[in-house]
Amino acid sequence: MIEVRRRLGATPGQVDAVLADGWTYGLWVVGAVHIREVSEDWPKPGARIRHSIGAWPLMIEDRTYVEEYEPGRLLQLRAHAGPAGTARVRLEWEPDGDGSTVRMSEDAIAGPGRLVPPPVRAPLLRLRNGESLARLAAIARGRPEQPDQA
Repeated sequence: MIEVRRRLGATPGQVDAVLADGWTYGLWVVGAVHIREVSEDWPKPGARIRHSIGAWPLMIEDRTYVEEYEPGRLLQLRAHAGPAGTARVRLEWEPDGDGSTVRMSEDAIAGPGRLVPPPVRAPLLRLRNGESLARLAAIARGRPEQPDQA
């Protein structure tokens, strides 16, 4: 898995609130441009987001599924990217002073993306996911703390 890490000026609860709202996916995930549907049970395992990736008029309709979710700590996704294949994306966040630190790991698990050598795909994923975490930080800072769902 290729990992990026970022300290966010948002609490773990604020980070969780963004990630637990599937409709924000297109705001923080670089490449996802249009959300068409979010399962009512998002972010429970098995829930999905139907989205488009790319730029008009060359958009690909695709989907992302939740594999694992631990409120306030972890979200693991299986993201389909059309002809490029499928990736596993894991986000883990923890308290860090008055904010939080988020680790985002991603790598190809199926399709042609696996044929790209890791030394070639790693820098591209680091750039893309670094920008995704910057967007996540900006959105999370603007969201109120969510009460515990337990």
